[in-house]
Amino acid sequence: MNITVEPMLVEQKSVLIQLMELYMYDFSLYSDDDINEYGYFGYPRIDDYWNEEGRYPYLIRVNGKIAGFVLVRSCCEYNELLNPHNIAEFFIMQKYRRLGVGKIASMKVFDMHKGGWEVSQWSKNIPAQKFWRAVIDEYTNSDFHVLGSLEEGHVGFTFYN
Repeated sequence: MNITVEPMLVEQKSVLIQLMELYMYDFSLYSDDDINEYGYFGYPRIDDYWNEEGRYPYLIRVNGKIAGFVLVRSCCEYNELLNPHNIAEFFIMQKYRRLGVGKIASMKVFDMHKGGWEVSQWSKNIPAQKFWRAVIDEYTNSDFHVLGSLEEGHVGFTFYN
């Protein structure tokens, strides 16, 4: 299985919009978000990934086929880290889950952005917490910090690479 993480071009924004709808649908199990009257969840910051410094949209592919996306920001929401980065959003389509795609893609993204990392999840999203703990534990050889309850019901991890 060939897993790639490639920068998403502005011409691919419509792909991100569609994938974001799938992501928001999955994520609605853990949030109070509902679709609007047009049948969309929407994501108000999509354009920012091509218009603001320090935002990086990536497309994840498996054997050349679109399998998900990851949005990275060069900042931290809850910590002060040197050369900071965080995973703003991360999505793997269901058919590619539990195959190691998410793990490999996230590790590739970590390698692409050296420095401090903050990865947070909603405290209600137990599967995401288990996923990120396992990935970060393996990636850092257990050299990470667990963040307890953060504002707005988040938990997470920090590390340097």
